[in-house]
Amino acid sequence: MRYFTIAELIKSETADKKAIDNRLPKELLPNAQALVDNVLDPLREAYGKPITVTSGYRCPALNKAVGGSKTSDHMNGCAADIVGTPNTPKENKRLFNLIQELKLPFDQVIDEENFSWVHVSHRREGNRNQVLKL
Repeated sequence: MRYFTIAELIKSETADKKAIDNRLPKELLPNAQALVDNVLDPLREAYGKPITVTSGYRCPALNKAVGGSKTSDHMNGCAADIVGTPNTPKENKRLFNLIQELKLPFDQVIDEENFSWVHVSHRREGNRNQVLKL
């Protein structure tokens, strides 16, 4: 974990506003570390400038509060929504493409709302390499 911290992965304005305890359970720590070590850190290294995690781990209550999927990888500590610097569709598209060009071991990479942000997930086993647009 060179460029990212667990604190960044659990930070949530919604959790703060709604007083939701969004601490990462110890048993999910290996998932979050694998996401950072295998995808986020190598992506940041290649990108060459800061990447912001806008949503990382979400406890079930937080996931429900933000309208997340009932099967969201965010709840397993395996996913992050990210934006580039500056946060523009052009930079976010660059991240989306870079994840694929680098052949990073992702489960899903998703263009969310015309590159308003990029969702990326990583599983410690069984990554599907799905490229999606929502």
